[in-house]
Amino acid sequence: MKSQKKSMAKLHRIHRISQLCLCLILFGTACLCFTGCKRNAEPISRTGFYFDTVIQITLYDTEDTAVLDGCFELAETYEQLFSATVEGSDVWNINHGGGEDVIVSAETVSILETAIEYAVMTDGALDPTIRPVSELWPFGSEDDPKVPSEADIKEALSHVSYQNIRLGCADTKETTQSGQSTVSLGDADAAIDLGAVAKGYIADQMKEYLLSRNVHSACISLGGNVLVIGEKPDHSPFRIGIQEPFSPEGTSLGTVEIRDTSMVTSGIYERCFYEGDVFYHHILDTATGYPVDNELAAVSILCPSSTRADILSTACMCLGLEKGRLFLEDFPDVEYMLITKDGTQYFSDGFSLQ
Repeated sequence: MKSQKKSMAKLHRIHRISQLCLCLILFGTACLCFTGCKRNAEPISRTGFYFDTVIQITLYDTEDTAVLDGCFELAETYEQLFSATVEGSDVWNINHGGGEDVIVSAETVSILETAIEYAVMTDGALDPTIRPVSELWPFGSEDDPKVPSEADIKEALSHVSYQNIRLGCADTKETTQSGQSTVSLGDADAAIDLGAVAKGYIADQMKEYLLSRNVHSACISLGGNVLVIGEKPDHSPFRIGIQEPFSPEGTSLGTVEIRDTSMVTSGIYERCFYEGDVFYHHILDTATGYPVDNELAAVSILCPSSTRADILSTACMCLGLEKGRLFLEDFPDVEYMLITKDGTQYFSDGFSLQ
C-alpha cells in the first residue's frame, strides 16, 4: 500500500507537465500526412510552457510558421493578463491592490464576468476567489507536502466570496476609450484565481485567431484542455484519448471522435498527495477549504465553447455526481462522461467512447 502511494505521489508531482504525454496520445493518430493536400504534406507543430502547463499547437493546412508565432504571442499576452503568479498581470494587480480600483483590460473583465456567472449558477461551489485557500495547499510541490492547519484554512475561507469582486468602468475618458475598465475587491485580503476558466477562454481566442488566418484544420492543447478546429485534412475526425484515472500516464480508457469542438477533462488524479493514509487533491471545496469529497474521479466535457467546457468540468467536479449531472443537463450543446472513484462511467446520449 505504501509503495503504491509513493508511486502515485511521484506521478502527480510534475505539475501539469505530465499532460504533455497524454497530449501526445491524443494527437498521435492525428498527425498523418494528407497526400492529396496541395498546401502542405505534414502538419507543423510547436510546444511551449504557459499557464503552469505544457501547451501544444498543431496546424494541418498551412506551412506558415508565423501563424504559430501568433498563437504563442497570444499565450504570452493572456498569461500577462490572467496569471495570479506573474507579477504585474491584471489578476496579480487586482490581488495586490489592497481593495482599491485597478485598471484592467476589457478581456479581464469579460472572463471575470463569466467566472462570476458560473459562481452564481453553482451557488458558490465554484468561486474565482478561492485563491486565499488554494495558496495554502502545496499541490505540485517537489518537497514533502503537508496539509495546512485548520486555523489557516478557516482564516483563508473567510475571504472567499465572489461577491467581493467589483467590476466598474475606468473613470477617465482616455482609459474608457481604450477599452479598459476597473476591478476591485471588497475584501482587501481576497484574491482571484482564474484556473477554472482561463485555458478554455484562451483556446477559444486562439481558435478565432487561427480562423482569421485561414486555418481550418488544427489542434490546440492547453494541458487537459483540447480544442480542434474542423477535421483532419483527409476529412476524418480527430481521435482524442481519455486517460484512465489513477493509472500510469498513457493508459487510455478509449477515444472520442470529434470535429470542430473542444474537450476538457478535470480529475482529482492530476495534482494530489498523501499525508499518512489520507488522499488530498487540488479541487477544493469552497465550504470547507479542503478537497471536495464526493463520488467523482474525473469529468470530461464536450462543447463547441472551450470556455464553457473548461468551467463546466470543474463545476461538475465540485458539485458531485448527481448534482453535477443535473447541472450539465441545462446545457443543450454539452456532452459529458463522468467517472466515479470506483470506475463507473456515466455518459450523456451524445458522448461516444470507443
